[in-house]
Amino acid sequence: MSRPVLITSAAPSADDQLARRRRKYVVMMGCRIPCLVLAGLTAHVWWLALAFLAISVPLPWAAVLIANDVPARRKEPAARTLARPALSRGEGGEGPGE
Repeated sequence: MSRPVLITSAAPSADDQLARRRRKYVVMMGCRIPCLVLAGLTAHVWWLALAFLAISVPLPWAAVLIANDVPARRKEPAARTLARPALSRGEGGEGPGE
């Protein structure tokens, strides 16, 4: 089954965005576990174990930042003129000539 053609410039739904961000978080945190295991397995080579630890330490921080990053909203052109509401009689105090 093929995907439908996108004919609008609408942003993906909030559910789709959340699923995508959640998937990124799980993948990044899933990379941390092998790094920690490899650091333990390569403890006899101290510089390699230290490299795996150095990679695994900032992963939770980066995963949270990337998972919380939502796409920027498109800027809509602001309306330059605002219509003033008409005042009914008796509102607005004294008018000209009163």
